[in-house]
Amino acid sequence: MKPVETLVLARAEVAALLTLEECIAAVEQAFRLHGEGRAAPPGVLALHTDEGAFHIKAGILEAAGRPYFVAKGNTNFAQNAQRHGLPAIQGVIVLCDGVDGRLLALLDSIEITILRTGAATAVAAKYLARPESRAATICGCGNQGRVQLRALRTVLPLKEVKAFDLDPELARRYADEMSKELNLAVEPARDLGRAVAESDVCVTCTPSTEAYLKKAFVRAGTFVAAVGADAPDKQELEPALLAGNKVVTDVTEQCATLGELHHALEARLVTRADVHAELGEMAAGRKPGRTSADEIAIFDSTGMALQDAAASLVVYEKALRSGRGLRLTLGQ
Repeated sequence: MKPVETLVLARAEVAALLTLEECIAAVEQAFRLHGEGRAAPPGVLALHTDEGAFHIKAGILEAAGRPYFVAKGNTNFAQNAQRHGLPAIQGVIVLCDGVDGRLLALLDSIEITILRTGAATAVAAKYLARPESRAATICGCGNQGRVQLRALRTVLPLKEVKAFDLDPELARRYADEMSKELNLAVEPARDLGRAVAESDVCVTCTPSTEAYLKKAFVRAGTFVAAVGADAPDKQELEPALLAGNKVVTDVTEQCATLGELHHALEARLVTRADVHAELGEMAAGRKPGRTSADEIAIFDSTGMALQDAAASLVVYEKALRSGRGLRLTLGQ
């Protein structure tokens, strides 16, 4: 039988092959295909331990007329850095040919997970934020907080940013580094309510299990990207914030189990019918995005497998062209 060669790519190689701009474009196309019904509904399996969680997200995405299967197995242990000196998120992405099942590649998942999450926020902001948005608050000053701001900067004319974190030193360091990198006025925020009330955009990207973004903080016209809740016990938004406002999900059924929508449903403040759209429906032109300057728009982002598939295919194709990665024959 013909040997099957599998490409193996480490984290540094993935990072070298995938830019944020490429990731945003690929992720938007994945959402568009999903919204048009041209991609099978992605699947997710979550298993939890006392210290963290294991997620398997899988999907099939077509590229250049050929289907590809992607499954990402990720671990998420928020205390890893402090306790073990390890990344909070670790994992691997399996890429297979959708026609014959060949194992094409194994990719470290960290960079793709970080970038595709920020990319989804950029896509959502394109449709849901006011185009003139200049002020943002970022809640959570780790790697994801950095990517979220970089991603927003690609679609919005931001000038002022407030950085909020439970660790004031992290917020200070974030402000210093991101100010220099993006030539923005980034300042640490001690009063979250005041920072959000003065912002056009607010991103929450923390591992919190208790709501801290209150409805009273958010002024008319704000775009909120809720990124941190990707498990039933995680929560960043007060459920009342979803009631009566424009709620957009990445995958509604997934958000109803894992995201901020889950908590609002449990509180009986909204129903599934109250969800305005999935992001893919807006990308496909089937549902409108923002329709007034005063509406509050909320993006419930739990992470869709098709985002991982789209980003992985960009990396895989560039790796083949550049000769990067280790090639193994695993089936012999």
